[in-house]
Amino acid sequence: MPTISSKGKKMPESPIRKLVPYAENAKKRGIELYHLNIGQPDIKTPEVALNAIKNNTINVLAYSRSEGSEVYREKIANYYKKNNIHVTSNDIIVTTGGSEALLFAMGTIADAGDEIIIPEPFYANYNGFSTASGVTIVPVISKIEDNFALPPIEAFEKLISPKTKAILICNPGNPTGYLYSKEEIEKLAKIVKKHDLFLIADEVYREFVYDDAKHYSVLNGFGLEDNAIIIDSVSKRYSMCGARIGCLVSKNKEVIATAMKFAQARLSPPTFAQIASEAALDTPQSYFDEVITEYKERRDTLIAALSTIEGVKIASPKGAFYCVVELPIDNADNFAQWMLEEFSLNNKTVMVAPAAGFYSTKGIGTKQIRIAYVLNKKDLIEAVQILKEALKAYQQSH
Repeated sequence: MPTISSKGKKMPESPIRKLVPYAENAKKRGIELYHLNIGQPDIKTPEVALNAIKNNTINVLAYSRSEGSEVYREKIANYYKKNNIHVTSNDIIVTTGGSEALLFAMGTIADAGDEIIIPEPFYANYNGFSTASGVTIVPVISKIEDNFALPPIEAFEKLISPKTKAILICNPGNPTGYLYSKEEIEKLAKIVKKHDLFLIADEVYREFVYDDAKHYSVLNGFGLEDNAIIIDSVSKRYSMCGARIGCLVSKNKEVIATAMKFAQARLSPPTFAQIASEAALDTPQSYFDEVITEYKERRDTLIAALSTIEGVKIASPKGAFYCVVELPIDNADNFAQWMLEEFSLNNKTVMVAPAAGFYSTKGIGTKQIRIAYVLNKKDLIEAVQILKEALKAYQQSH
């Protein structure tokens, strides 16, 4: 019998998708589901992007350049300039989603056994990317009591070893919605320069900031030209998750040259998706103004509804469209599965993402869930009411 690789066995399951079979069974039983588990926006994809595909007259669907089309990269560079990020098309490699950009980044800067420090909780797939790359994640724990703010710099210093290659942040954060302040980015800039590390910033939710807050990119003048690597994506910005287009951005020429070799090995990013993504860059500001207003209202609606549930702790997000909630139960994995298998209210139930999968430290986050507020306000209110009744029933039966 042939054997599976130890790397394959270590690859973690997605905490977001592992409950899908239970959800499918619930649907087969006629139960209506509110999906609070996955960051799939219900916002319409910009017409300009869809029309670029519909009205295209390509006769041969050819390879694009490994680094992505030059016209598209030029337009991305112009987009960044509007955000005070001064890069050229030569500092950008177009990738198949932000996921591939992160894999390229890890492959470029780290060897097997090297370490990357990440504040946790973090985007669950960082666990998968690090396992695939042979990289060890060293977590530094941020706490719900502090609204998941950046842990003290001393906590980072203690974890730096000769194997440390980078610090990785998600800003604004998935799953927390935390938005790093200018002072926090300055602290990280100081430490990575002091220890000759890279600072990888997953900035795919850059536009999604609320309460008149400001997003600070790692390339917003912090002197990190040699250290900073940005991971970006069109998925959430333009509600184009299925396009699978992202990019890796760095002013470090050696990083770009090395990542380019990984890009050449997979030939090229998808041509049609680049055409749509290029067109999406012409999306008017009014689109974003409406989307941000909608998400802020959804966030406020969600937090107000959750606040009526006794015993919950809520982290108030300043960005992205996620919220981490600590429930008055022992195990959120069991509760999430129970809601799909055994509970319904008026023939409806809720699917959530247990938050333990967003940590790499075992035993932490077991009472927490991540909620993606990607539903309309009416559905959010009803979903939280179902969650409230489910908690009562679960506490009585367990």
